[in-house]
Amino acid sequence: MPDATILKSWGRAADVPPAERVADAALLIVDMQNDFVRVGAPLEVPDARATIAPIRRLIDAFRAAGRPVVYTRFYARDTPDLMWLWSKQCQSETKCCWQGVKRTYADASSALECGDVIDELTPMPGDVTVDKFGYGSFHATDLDAQLRALGVRSLLITGTVTQICVEETAREAFHHGYRTTLISDGVSSFAPDLQAATLKNFAMKFGWVADSETALGWLEAARTK
Repeated sequence: MPDATILKSWGRAADVPPAERVADAALLIVDMQNDFVRVGAPLEVPDARATIAPIRRLIDAFRAAGRPVVYTRFYARDTPDLMWLWSKQCQSETKCCWQGVKRTYADASSALECGDVIDELTPMPGDVTVDKFGYGSFHATDLDAQLRALGVRSLLITGTVTQICVEETAREAFHHGYRTTLISDGVSSFAPDLQAATLKNFAMKFGWVADSETALGWLEAARTK
């Protein structure tokens, strides 16, 4: 977690009451897809599997409260672009996160759609799912319009990868005017040092960082306010 002494010198975000941090909140689950989370996936993030239980608890709480649950899915294009340059697994040899491609994984009993959200967090009817072809969930998508139509003012963000798609999405949320919290035990990375730096930096200038239990307490405070 970020150092409280350092953060206090940078702003007054810590003074915002917890209930206000999650007022009219939606839960955003970034890219918890088979090709990132399953064992042996082309862009496997092993630590992502440890985030499943905290994310599941948040999903249950949001659904019980009648609040929106939103999923994003990252897809790679089937023709060369910059993503192919920076993530070679997205190229045609592997077809990581290509639409319509099935793959076998060591922890699955049958082939799965590589871009689908993992079974443990399967979207339900009424949930929002946004597909994207880049890191940020707001870029070239209708995510902002869908959130505004639902009356969303705040976001709790979970998912993978912390310093890539999660961070890009959370910064975009800030610039779109959403009070945003990153859930520290609900995000994951293949690089612990980059995850720690991302969380610390985000809490300095963009939003809040809290673990899932703390965030659940905020939600309860907002409900009973």
